[in-house]
Amino acid sequence: MNGKILMSGLVGFTLIFGVALWYFQTRAYYYEVTDVTEVTAYGDAFPVSDYRGIDAYTSPLKMRACFTVDWDYWPSDEFKDVATPLVAPGWFDCFDAAKITADLQSGAATAILADENTTYGFDRFIVQYEDGRAYMWRQINACGEAAFAGDPLPEGCPPQPES
Repeated sequence: MNGKILMSGLVGFTLIFGVALWYFQTRAYYYEVTDVTEVTAYGDAFPVSDYRGIDAYTSPLKMRACFTVDWDYWPSDEFKDVATPLVAPGWFDCFDAAKITADLQSGAATAILADENTTYGFDRFIVQYEDGRAYMWRQINACGEAAFAGDPLPEGCPPQPES
């Protein structure tokens, strides 16, 4: 009888821990961002519509956004091997990192480096499709990788801000 109670407690704890872990990895800390009417790229503001985004205070890497633009489309492969979107939580269904990556590689979409080191060590990319769909995210750059690893900064990195 004691073994059944012990195993039931262990299974119950494991289930509760698993649910809590899933919640903190996929839902907690995120907040939705809406009502954005413009995004900046190259230091200029550009109008957007249908903006749907997520972000978090805990990490600059959690920012993702989907929106529509009415900008000129300039096909370019300059950042196709650099821009690599991270997977968004499953509930944020407008952002499909695998499809965006495949479209960048095939030339169906073009990437824009919107900002460098907005938050130190992180770049912001916007991917645009010819039909006006656009996606935005942040990713770590070489300066950020070196800074967070405690390695010397590569040449050309701006100095780290004081903590």
